[in-house]
Amino acid sequence: MARIHLGNQEKRSVCFFMATFILGLVILFGGAAIYGTVCEKVFGPDDRETPAYSKQDGVDYVPMRCWKNSLINLLNIAGTGPIFGPIQGILFGPIAFITIPIGNIIGGAMHDYFCGMICLRDGGTQMSAMIRKYSNKGVFTVYNIFVCVLLLLVGAVFVYTPGDIAATGIFNFDGAATSVSTWVIYGVIFAYYLIATVFPIDAIIGRIYPIFGAILMFSAIGVFIGLFVKGYPLLNLWDDWNGALFAYGDYFSTGHFIPIFFVTVACGILSGFHSTQTAIISRTVKSERQGRMTFYNMMVLEGFIAMVWAAAAMGIFNLGVQEATASTTSTVIAVCKNILGPVGGVIALVGIVVLPITSGDTALRGLRLTISEVLHIDQSSNSKRLGLASIIFILVAAILVFAKFNANGFNILWRYFAWSNQTLALFAFLAISIWMFENGKAKFVWIPLIPGAFYTFVCSTYIANAAIGFNLPWAIAYPVGAVCVLAYVIIICWYGKKRASRLRKV
Repeated sequence: MARIHLGNQEKRSVCFFMATFILGLVILFGGAAIYGTVCEKVFGPDDRETPAYSKQDGVDYVPMRCWKNSLINLLNIAGTGPIFGPIQGILFGPIAFITIPIGNIIGGAMHDYFCGMICLRDGGTQMSAMIRKYSNKGVFTVYNIFVCVLLLLVGAVFVYTPGDIAATGIFNFDGAATSVSTWVIYGVIFAYYLIATVFPIDAIIGRIYPIFGAILMFSAIGVFIGLFVKGYPLLNLWDDWNGALFAYGDYFSTGHFIPIFFVTVACGILSGFHSTQTAIISRTVKSERQGRMTFYNMMVLEGFIAMVWAAAAMGIFNLGVQEATASTTSTVIAVCKNILGPVGGVIALVGIVVLPITSGDTALRGLRLTISEVLHIDQSSNSKRLGLASIIFILVAAILVFAKFNANGFNILWRYFAWSNQTLALFAFLAISIWMFENGKAKFVWIPLIPGAFYTFVCSTYIANAAIGFNLPWAIAYPVGAVCVLAYVIIICWYGKKRASRLRKV
């Protein structure tokens, strides 16, 4: 395949300086420092006793150190989303280097912080309990359906993707649905999920996650450094987006950047799945003052991972090492081995396998906790937890078999996962907004309302147009989205003021 030839001047401006990419990193970390402080001051953490102490049970309510909570939360939220999503999203061009950090600091990190902190202050409740408290029965019912479906999809996706990467990238198997090796690898992942779902959080997750975290950071930092060492050619906003190997500009102009990009790139910008994970960690936090590091900053770090992988993908696309139209899995393998070499590449791939596995185990754990709380199922013993977990695992296995043997199964699975993931975040934004009305912080309701309104437009237009949805033309889908945004804002403001007025009367 032909390679792009870069002159000396072009090398200095694109390869070495990578101006737009670097600008995006400045926005990410600088913006996080400023906006994270704003979010923290609005919430107002104090020194009250946390559920980790007041409800300590040795299973889910367990006091753990800040660094361990932060690391566990990062590994919980960072599945294949901040890798697979940005690799697909970078096809829209260098605009991704700006939209990812902005969306992260005002949307995703804010979402994770308030979800985690509200659940923490309300006694370490699951998100379902938070939705129930700050909405009505109808919204609560719809939410439970969404969250159960999403967590099942997460469990299936996070067996499929790490299993296939391990099979093809680490062990050099074919990864075919008919290969015994494929299902052996899936089975090992399933076995780990079952153990991590059933046993106390500090017995499995709290002990092995530091090891996983070290591998994760090696892969992310290794790829980041490799971008500069290798001089990967990245495009800037002011460059010609249509290159010899891939026309980013044409893809942007015809690909409906809004909503497609924001559904494709979930983790790294905003992910509704994260609310189910921050709720878990709210039960192990020793102090509310650790919340910013544990929740907000870990989402920012996930944004960094997304930026790195978006840049790495663009780099190998521009060099002709990998076709932009190739599978995401093969792109991941190509990046690792091209940047880090055979040995380092395998280690990095291990880190990438770890990411979804460490999200899948807590996704299924979160599903077990959600179902048990909603249906009031006792989970005090291993046998009782195993009984409920077994039912969940049977359903996940069925979804996995469909996705593996159906020619378009994974694409269908991923699309439903992506849309339901973003839609789930709308419930969280609603609850955060109502919490602000009820707690005398109505003047700050714009903090969750702005990203909530934007993603209402994203989710409604996407499902209106998508083949997996209503299959309407874009000319109709966009007005539908606008109407949904208007309804979303009006309903939240009306309902929030109503709830606040009711509390004042009491």
